[in-house]
Amino acid sequence: MIKKGIILAGGHGTRMSPLTKAVNKQLLPIYDKPLIYYPLSVLMLAGIKNVLIIVNKGQLNQFNKILGNGQRFGIKITYLEQNYPRGLPDAFILGEQFIKKENVALILGDNFFYGQSLTNKLKKCIKLKSGCTIFLHPVKKPELYGVATIGKKNKVNSIIEKPKNPKSNLAITGLYFFDNKVIEFAKSLKPSNRKELEIVEILNKYNKKNKLNAELLGRGGAWLDTGSIDDFYNTSSFVSSLENRQGLKIACLEEIALNYKWINKKNVKDAINFYGNCIYSNYLRDLI
Repeated sequence: MIKKGIILAGGHGTRMSPLTKAVNKQLLPIYDKPLIYYPLSVLMLAGIKNVLIIVNKGQLNQFNKILGNGQRFGIKITYLEQNYPRGLPDAFILGEQFIKKENVALILGDNFFYGQSLTNKLKKCIKLKSGCTIFLHPVKKPELYGVATIGKKNKVNSIIEKPKNPKSNLAITGLYFFDNKVIEFAKSLKPSNRKELEIVEILNKYNKKNKLNAELLGRGGAWLDTGSIDDFYNTSSFVSSLENRQGLKIACLEEIALNYKWINKKNVKDAINFYGNCIYSNYLRDLI
């Protein structure tokens, strides 16, 4: 059972400059909530209550202001600062003391996931005992992503980074579930031509041992990478449209915590006081 999760919320955010010169991208708004709420909600939906957030040097206080130590959501949040981005696998090297001997989930801080069956898929993934499970989603331009081909029982056959002639349209999303060997694998990597440690190399190590499985978000699911300005605002429009049509919030952390009985109605009232008079608080009032 995976009980720990890491959110990688560092990086330079250069594709969204000058917005990200003063503020971390994960603190910018996707509709009425900071972007960081969305990946955190995915871990919480999975049932993960112990979360490490890796942030840029000097930005820890900004995250602390909005999320604190997680007590408001009935979870535990700790933070780690990274001096500079060294690639996704660096999360397991930096987070070794957090992970210890346990298995771990990793989600990128700028990834957005939505789907009716998402929670069930997440709860299935945290039961992982050994190996690695990755989330895949079909995309229109697979040549822009890491692409996987899969066989029987969703076993991964191959992974190619930004292939010129893709053999499938299944992109590797920024959500992963690993056994404890991931620390050892991460430490064995050497920087690529981009001078970064590459997550694809770790996935290939699992694949060689026949320990790499895929989970598909499914046709009704949505995966959006908010790495560019256009993607960011498209995601915001998507959330706005859904929430206003359905009257339900995506990534309302207090609602998830209340449903899982991690917090009670008094905690929700405290959250309303924390947020002040806003749309989000109005939604929390309706919950209780």
